[in-house]
Amino acid sequence: MQEDPDIPDQDQADEEYSDYNEILVDPNQSPIRIDKFLIDRMQRVSRNRLQNAIRAGSIRVDGQEIKPNFKVKPGQSITVLVPKPPHDGVRIVPQPIPIDIIYEDDDLLVLNKTPGMVVHPGVGHWRGTLVNALAYHFQKNKVPTVGDGKDNRVGLVHRIDKNTSGLMVVAKTEFAMSHLAKQFFYHTVQRTYYALVWGEPKEDFGTVRGHVGRDRKDRQLFTVFPEGDHGKWAVTHYKVLERLYYVSLIQCNLETGRTHQIRVHLKHIGNPLFSDERYGGDVIVKGTVFSKYKMFVQKVFNVMPRHALHAKSLGFIHPTTGEAMLFDSELPPDFQEALDEWRKYVEVRKAAVAKSGHPM
Repeated sequence: MQEDPDIPDQDQADEEYSDYNEILVDPNQSPIRIDKFLIDRMQRVSRNRLQNAIRAGSIRVDGQEIKPNFKVKPGQSITVLVPKPPHDGVRIVPQPIPIDIIYEDDDLLVLNKTPGMVVHPGVGHWRGTLVNALAYHFQKNKVPTVGDGKDNRVGLVHRIDKNTSGLMVVAKTEFAMSHLAKQFFYHTVQRTYYALVWGEPKEDFGTVRGHVGRDRKDRQLFTVFPEGDHGKWAVTHYKVLERLYYVSLIQCNLETGRTHQIRVHLKHIGNPLFSDERYGGDVIVKGTVFSKYKMFVQKVFNVMPRHALHAKSLGFIHPTTGEAMLFDSELPPDFQEALDEWRKYVEVRKAAVAKSGHPM
């Protein structure tokens, strides 16, 4: 499932769906309600969105959350976190595309995205995206679109790569959108991914740290900058769940949400995702030179012609009830089949080694 190099990356950092601003109030500023103060300085953001951001605790003065009727005073420092306005000129066409919604209430929904589905319309993918499907779902169920009817984001506060499967949360109200955006921005959302990688990490538990940014030689790729001279700080925690000699099933927990973070971090430590064509996982990285092994690996590539990454669980605080929500999902069929094929192969090899006495 090759990605078109002309299509913008569909795996944006979670933070990129929010705008973060710091504003210092002028020493001569007369007292004024904060929403009125901000509306003149953030013209692309509606008053309704600003008011909901205040209620959600996403707008703070001198580091403290405030109430909607708060009046700014000279010299105060205001930090503003609001969902980023959508790209101009993108008209969303509702389409009856099946989506796997596993939870829904008046404030939000949680869905299990299938691999291969682009999240947001863009060059080369104006239709057939998750946003098109959500627009149809909301229209059919008469759910008002967030953004004062002008927002073409349909409540997205984060997204995952088109070839990554798994869980996403979508806001249905302005307040929920602001509250969830705040949780993603401050990294309080619990995100667990399952990844099938080449080789076996040395330790059962580990943390990969290093700035992630666009490769200076190839703008379609991201890479790790250990010296921190480029990119954004990124942290990935991992745990080895199953060692299969030539590949391993690992669990990754994101502390940050940078573009292609897991894929880049795992490649950096020598364990690229299985079948990841962008980061060197679509060739044999570990194993034997026997032709039967090469045929087997190609068979598994055919089973899973996309990088082996699944957003398995997602946890956050419900914007309205304050309840801690945690959702889990099963591995999709292609991932499960690829994993099972490796398990069977290793068992056969173990049996052959036990009989011959030669190491694997």
